[in-house]
Amino acid sequence: MQSALARPIFASAAKPGIIRAFTAAPVTMGAGDTGAPKPRGFLAEKDQFTRREAANEGLYIKQLEKDKIELLRKKLKEHQKHNQELDKHLEDLLAEQGGEKN
Repeated sequence: MQSALARPIFASAAKPGIIRAFTAAPVTMGAGDTGAPKPRGFLAEKDQFTRREAANEGLYIKQLEKDKIELLRKKLKEHQKHNQELDKHLEDLLAEQGGEKN
């Protein structure tokens, strides 16, 4: 009669071909490192790389919008100047046709 201590806990443990080693690889990257898996839930907002990347994208977009606004302002000034020249030319033509010369 075998004692309970002498018997293997699992029946498959007695067979050497079926024994499996349960090991896990150590984590090699921290949470903020490039290539690390992104955290889920409330930790997703606390990842430094993600925040830095979002901030850089925001700055890039703001710079593009600033450049577009500056270009639009420049074109608006050119159009205003052209409109003033056309108004002056129109006034000159009306003054010549109406006989009103000052």
